[in-house]
Amino acid sequence: MRIFISSVRRGLEEERDALPGLIRAVGHTPVLFEDFSAQATPSRQACLAALDSADVCVFLLGPSYGHIFPETGQSATHDEWVAAKTAGKPRWVYRKLDVTFEDAQQDFARTVEAYATGGFRDSFRNTAELMTKVVAKVKEVESDRSPLSFAPLAQPVSLRWSLDQVGVGGATNLPLLELHVLPVEFPGYSARELEGVGTSLADRIRRAGAVGNSVALASSSSREHAVVGISITPHRFFDAPRPGELVEVRLHKSGQVSLRATLPQDNMGSILDHDALPQQVASLLRFIGALDLIRDERIALAIGVSDPNTTQVDRFNPHQSRTRAELSAYSRSFTLQTEPDESTSLSALDAGAEEVAGILSRALIKQHPSGS
Repeated sequence: MRIFISSVRRGLEEERDALPGLIRAVGHTPVLFEDFSAQATPSRQACLAALDSADVCVFLLGPSYGHIFPETGQSATHDEWVAAKTAGKPRWVYRKLDVTFEDAQQDFARTVEAYATGGFRDSFRNTAELMTKVVAKVKEVESDRSPLSFAPLAQPVSLRWSLDQVGVGGATNLPLLELHVLPVEFPGYSARELEGVGTSLADRIRRAGAVGNSVALASSSSREHAVVGISITPHRFFDAPRPGELVEVRLHKSGQVSLRATLPQDNMGSILDHDALPQQVASLLRFIGALDLIRDERIALAIGVSDPNTTQVDRFNPHQSRTRAELSAYSRSFTLQTEPDESTSLSALDAGAEEVAGILSRALIKQHPSGS
C-alpha cells in the first residue's frame, strides 16, 4: 500500500519523522507532500497530488491547525481530509493526548471524530505508542475485512422518489439515475434546522469537490426539502460519448439525501453499463459521505432510473459512440427501482461504497428487459 501521512509538522515533529521508516519496515510505501514538492511550506497542489496517489491516508492530529490556504479558508490537513473523504480513501486518524489544541484545531478534531463512517480513530501519547497502533492497523487491513454490516429493517422505510419529475438544468430530456440515502433512526429536521442546513448545501457541494467554481448552482427550498441544481458541463461535440454527471442534490426534512445524475450516454442514448454503473454509484455514495449530512450509524439505500424505456443495458465506450441500439424492442413500459429491505452501516458512504454500489447496480440491471 501507498500510505499518505497528513499532519502539521509543528508539535508532531518526532512522530512525522518516525512514521515513514516504520511504514517501509512493514513492507509498504510512505507518501508525504514533500515527495511532490521541493518547498518547505506545502502548496495545496502538492498536498492533494500526494494524497491522490495514495491507497490509505493517516491523519495525525496535534496541537496546531496549520497554515490556512486562501482558496478554501482551511488548513492543508483539513483540505486533505475533505479530499480523502470525497475520493473514498480509507482514513486512519490518531489524536495526540496531553497537549492543548488551538481553537481551530479543536473544531477540526470535532469534525473528524464525529464522522462515523469507515474512518478509523484512535489516540496516542508518544511516538512509541503511535508506532505500535499503526502497525496493528496495517496488519488488520492486510486481512481485507469488509467494513460493512447489514441488518433487516424493523419496519419498511418511506423514501421520497423523483422519478416522475422533470429533470433539471440541461438534463430535462434525459433519463436520470437517482440515489437515495435515508438514516433509519433519524427523527427528522425541524423547519428551522432544515433552513439552516439547506442554506449550507451549495457550499458543502463545492467543498466536497464535486463541482468546479465555474459551474453554476441553483438553490431552492420548501417546507419539505432543500434542493441544489447543478448545470451540466457543455461538451464540444454534441454527439460525443459523455460520462454520467451529477445534476441535483436534495435534502429532505426526513434527513434523506437524494442525488440525481445523468447516465453515461452516446448518440444512441443512455446506457446502463455493468461496469460503469457501479463505479458511478460508488462515487455518488462517497460524495454523500463527503457532504457530512448523515451521521447516524444505520442507513437505508435505494437507486432507480427515470424513463427507463429510453435506456439500454450495454457497454459504454467513452471514446466512441455505438452505431445501433434496440430501444424499440421494449414493447411494454417498466420501472427500474430498488426498494430497501435491510439497513447497512454508515461505512457504505465511505470504505464500503464499492461493495454496496455493486449490490445496488446488479439489482437494478436485473430488472431491465435487456439485463438478463
